[in-house]
Amino acid sequence: MKERFNDLSVEELIAKREELSNKLQKMRFDMVLGHVENRMDKRNLRRSIARLNTMVNEFDLGIRKA
Repeated sequence: MKERFNDLSVEELIAKREELSNKLQKMRFDMVLGHVENRMDKRNLRRSIARLNTMVNEFDLGIRKA
């Protein structure tokens, strides 16, 4: 599930982060109901969101250029 985010702009990173956050929220709800088959996807989603947060923060600090 690890994706390449290096080629995305800041706006695309933020949009992708929102998309994954919504997906994680839905997955949490489904886990409570017992509808999730692969529980490792939750960890992978959390890590992808953290990766995106790091990249957006690097743009804000000027470490990463567009």
